[in-house]
Amino acid sequence: MFSGIVEAMGEVVEVRPEPPGCRLVIRHKEIAREVKVADSIAVNGCCLTVVEVGGDTFAFQAGPETLSRTNLGRLHPGSFVNLERALRVGDRMGGHFVTGHIDGTAALMERRDMGEWSDCWFRISPTLAKQMAPKGSVAVDGVSLTIVESLPDRFSVALIPYTLAVTTLGRIRVGDLVNIETDLLAKYVQRLLESRDWPS
Repeated sequence: MFSGIVEAMGEVVEVRPEPPGCRLVIRHKEIAREVKVADSIAVNGCCLTVVEVGGDTFAFQAGPETLSRTNLGRLHPGSFVNLERALRVGDRMGGHFVTGHIDGTAALMERRDMGEWSDCWFRISPTLAKQMAPKGSVAVDGVSLTIVESLPDRFSVALIPYTLAVTTLGRIRVGDLVNIETDLLAKYVQRLLESRDWPS
């Protein structure tokens, strides 16, 4: 379980083919110093298991499902990713409950920069849109955000200078794909409503 409060940006230093998946090697000195094999870390919001630690890097294995359904399949050496280690019992919850299970991707369709602030619109599928509401929570590349507007095919968020400076969202451009995890409660409410039509 995660909070959507990104700890750091890491740099991808290697994408090593391991058919049918790959090994992602990421550099971040402080996290590498404390992390150990089998730890869970959200990488752009996607929960992955550490399989190797060495020096200032640590590595994950990503399978074909993960690579095809998230933006991790687009990473290359030099890419930056958002990192958050799993919550410990007793940690403060500064964002919202994030599982690290990505529901889909969204493309940035518009970015309005206003000095050090930005408003961003993302295009989404109607399936994801059903689980979003204005003032609700969403994780975008692992960053806990509040939805400003929500329409059947898009939603918007307002990004403060701090978020733009310390996460990858400050670097995104129109057309870039981001990972989306909708609010956990919204999924269960939708399922409950769908189940009303099931045979008894």
